[in-house]
Amino acid sequence: MEEKRTINFGAGPAKLPESVLLQAQKELINYNGTGISVLEMSHRSSDFDKIMNTTENLLRELLNIPDNYKVMFFQGGGSGQFSAVPLNLIGLKGDKCAEYIVTGTWSSKAAKEAEKYGNINVVHPKLDSYTKIPDPSSWTLNPSASYVYYCCNETVHGVEWNFVPDTAGVVLVSDMSSNFLSRSVDVSKFGLIFAGAQKNVGCAGVTVVIVREDLVGGALSDCPIVLDYKVQADNKSLYNTPPCFSIYIMNLVLEWIKNSGGTAAMDSLNKQKSSMIYDLINASDGFYMCPVDVPCRSRMNVPFRVGKREENEALEKKFLEGASKRGMISLKGHRSVGGIRASLYNAVTLEDAQVLAAYMKEFLKEHQ
Repeated sequence: MEEKRTINFGAGPAKLPESVLLQAQKELINYNGTGISVLEMSHRSSDFDKIMNTTENLLRELLNIPDNYKVMFFQGGGSGQFSAVPLNLIGLKGDKCAEYIVTGTWSSKAAKEAEKYGNINVVHPKLDSYTKIPDPSSWTLNPSASYVYYCCNETVHGVEWNFVPDTAGVVLVSDMSSNFLSRSVDVSKFGLIFAGAQKNVGCAGVTVVIVREDLVGGALSDCPIVLDYKVQADNKSLYNTPPCFSIYIMNLVLEWIKNSGGTAAMDSLNKQKSSMIYDLINASDGFYMCPVDVPCRSRMNVPFRVGKREENEALEKKFLEGASKRGMISLKGHRSVGGIRASLYNAVTLEDAQVLAAYMKEFLKEHQ
């Protein structure tokens, strides 16, 4: 009898495709006839070299990455890139100035970290709450800035960009950690894209950096060598020991995405899943409430409150308890905002979303 798996709506580390887990299980002790595990494999070996090359080539194929872009694999997560980005890019122009669009927790943290390395300007009026994307007409962009930075999907608050900002020729940098490979993207519009793998493309431990070649080589003198893009690019991400097993898992996930129809198929599936939940929220007559403005509601992370304000916490506790009994976990909202959050990354199936939707309807009927 097949064991029933828990449905994981976690924001990261998140659900992995079951076929990927089974493949990793099958190869755990003996990878590809080598007689050892990838966990034991030398990062200098020809076998691991093949894994690295295949992973990079899959990324290039799935995102149609132009030839004049470097693809690198870092440790340190997205937060490591909050430092690496300014350390590598802010000195490319004499003013050591960078522009940040702050729409949630992660872009706010990135801007705060960047302040250590140069003059950081938030290009729009301060937001009262992270529930929208500020209108571009309210932005003041500095044409002499080294780069403009934004987070394409704010995991905590559920705000997602559905357009690429116009920076009037200034280099554009994006943290795509939580919607990476969930849809197609024109890489050529960006100077740099980075993404932690543990949402849509793998397990925790590895961060992808895609950077245009002309932006490599201008790191500040005090940039740690492991964060220096030129050093890592010249060494093909092997200056130091990379997160080998995480890269291997990413390789399997990328194969799964490719075999499932690529980014176009992921986009279609993610729209179906998120629309199902948002439609239910919208039709609940205020019982479920999503605070995010409709045009920028995330397909990846759906935050909502349950019941009227004075009964939110009690009903939400009941909601989470009921979900757990039905085999659904990690629906609790981020500790900074509370409420409920359903993360619907690539590996979350349509059937998983249907189970959640059915439970939400049942809970609504019982408590409205």
